[in-house]
Amino acid sequence: MTSVNADLHRRARQALAAFGLPAQEPELLKFRENAVFKVHLRDGQMAALRLHRPGYHSQAALKSELLWMDDLRRNGIAVPQPIATDSGDLLVQITGEESQYADLIGWVGGQQIGETGRPLCHSEREIERIYRSVGGVMAEAHNAADRWAVPTGFTRHAWNKDGLLGENPLWGRFWDCLILPVEERHFLSKLRIDLQERIDALGSLDCGLIHADLVRENVLVDGDSVALIDFDDCGYGYRLFDIATALLRNRHEPHYAALKNALIEGYRERRPLDEGALSNLPLFLLLRSVTYVGWAAARPDLPDTADRLSRYVGDVRELAIVLRNDI
Repeated sequence: MTSVNADLHRRARQALAAFGLPAQEPELLKFRENAVFKVHLRDGQMAALRLHRPGYHSQAALKSELLWMDDLRRNGIAVPQPIATDSGDLLVQITGEESQYADLIGWVGGQQIGETGRPLCHSEREIERIYRSVGGVMAEAHNAADRWAVPTGFTRHAWNKDGLLGENPLWGRFWDCLILPVEERHFLSKLRIDLQERIDALGSLDCGLIHADLVRENVLVDGDSVALIDFDDCGYGYRLFDIATALLRNRHEPHYAALKNALIEGYRERRPLDEGALSNLPLFLLLRSVTYVGWAAARPDLPDTADRLSRYVGDVRELAIVLRNDI
């Protein structure tokens, strides 16, 4: 076990003690933005323990994420259930050289739709069935968010013009990455101005709380049931941004047209989405795409950053052409 993993496990055990759980060896499942462990509750049921990246979200924002998840569950939407300590706290603070927060959420069954970068293994009919369900669940989450009486102190970031294209976007300054060639930075800088103008020119679009990261890995399928996980990036934003996120990484699938139509049909079965609003989807696919450039640019130490940036900028160029041709 590396020293980093050893420290993560030490912190995880400290968090488990704060939640009053029996001594156990937590199983590290994922370590990217957060460290996620599989653990067991007192009754033997599985749960997920999350150690949140220090400094990324405030305590209030982390608690807000859990409160929204709890309300979604009350509305019949399959998401992880926040689990409180015996004293009723949803978060515990882990002290040490670097302080961070941890939470505990119920285990959600099912299989990921797939993994980014790998072709979907489902038949066209299965893809249509799955993504019609994804669209329906997404719409129900938006409906529930609009009905919710947001509690005092609730705070989440915003995937709005500033959060996407401002001086310090939520996922990083995509136009300002020294790893990229000068001509790519120039292209992205000009594109940013164009996108700002396009957002300014938008009419009234549906906005509110969104998941903001409904990629394949964050949607679990169990038969006809669909569950949503990983609300780490949830916040306020355009509902089309949620739809674009679910579609973006599927664009080169052979059954993409069927997948896209099924998602939109499933959404429209539960929530209005007129053609005028939907005509802006190419813009939001491009907006979602530039966020990935920013994400990679903000992580120059990752071993595959250069390759990621090359792919992501290629996606941006492709979608920028689509947007221009769509006008």
